[in-house]
Amino acid sequence: MSQLIVRAGDFTFDARFEEQLAPKTCAAFRRAMPFESRMVHVRWSGEAVWLPLGDLDFGVGYENHTSYPAPGQIILYPGGISETEILLAYGGVHFASKMGQLAGNHFITLTSGLDRLPELGKTVLWKGAQKVRFEAA
Repeated sequence: MSQLIVRAGDFTFDARFEEQLAPKTCAAFRRAMPFESRMVHVRWSGEAVWLPLGDLDFGVGYENHTSYPAPGQIILYPGGISETEILLAYGGVHFASKMGQLAGNHFITLTSGLDRLPELGKTVLWKGAQKVRFEAA
């Protein structure tokens, strides 16, 4: 059963929170839902799209953090070396910024539409920023 829906441009994905692995991050993000932003293509990390969030503070530290999210995994970088951001991997990723390697909290996993992720990535890369919305299912 899907816990949330992620709408990105013309794409819609079912997803689940990783409650057991990142409970504080999931709780903080739930409080911010429905969450809307714009996604752009990453610059240094590989095959991913990201939501640059500036100095937005979710009030969480590191938990279940990784620099190598798999396709369909969504991570939250809580800020520090670089700005706060959310990243969605659609292919191979080594999460980084101009300052070097970063790690973000894996807190959401897409559960449907994984075969459409490369198309989403190419759409963002070639057509520019896309609206994104995270909402309860």
